[in-house]
Amino acid sequence: MNTERLNPLNDYLFMKYMGEKGDEEQLLAFLNAVLQKTGRNGIVSVEIEENKTFTAEIIGDKTSILDLRATTEKGIKVNIEVQLRNVSRMDRRSLFYWSREYVRGIEAGDDYRELPPVIAVNIVDFDFIPVDEVHTSFHLWEDSHKDIMLTDALEIHFISMAKFRQSGKNDIVHNRLYRWLAFFDKDTDEETLKKIIAMDTAIAKAQEKIMRVSSSKEALRAYQMREMALWTIPAASIMHVKKASERASRKV
Repeated sequence: MNTERLNPLNDYLFMKYMGEKGDEEQLLAFLNAVLQKTGRNGIVSVEIEENKTFTAEIIGDKTSILDLRATTEKGIKVNIEVQLRNVSRMDRRSLFYWSREYVRGIEAGDDYRELPPVIAVNIVDFDFIPVDEVHTSFHLWEDSHKDIMLTDALEIHFISMAKFRQSGKNDIVHNRLYRWLAFFDKDTDEETLKKIIAMDTAIAKAQEKIMRVSSSKEALRAYQMREMALWTIPAASIMHVKKASERASRKV
């Protein structure tokens, strides 16, 4: 393994080992680990809907959304987003992308009853939901009768990497989701990482693709560009702050 491990939650890298044609095995394993919570696990197959074209403009634009879209064998749509920065109103952001996916497949005049359920999975690296659980999920329930669900068309998951680290949960042997989260964590120690890869063939395949990216100068450059785009302050913002500071100085 490389001394300096690439960040598996860099969204460009995530798409390279989880969202390309041929990555169905690892995506399927991850989804089943997530959906065990809501009883939708047991997915037999999944189709990745598209291979995204990563232009330099997309990779370098911090506002670009590199989301993974797939469909299960039952026709359920899945949308996965990795969000490492603490963006405002993550709840509305997720609803927006859920709704976009929900209406994507319908044309004017089509029967809305044919719209398939959509599951949104958000992997975030900050505290967002005010509960202790690492993994939370949401549906539409009747306010006075919490056991009555309006529809199964909406299901939204939030997985907090920050809470995973804080919790100290390390049952990688019996908990499939925790294996994936430990794999996603860039700071997981090498010994634990080797154990995870040895016990889970889907994670081993994901690691193989990461190693392939790290050996490609072109892919590695794109990864580094994405890291810079996600974690640096845009020049426009710097200029805005500078001008505001100059205005304040003139007033003084």
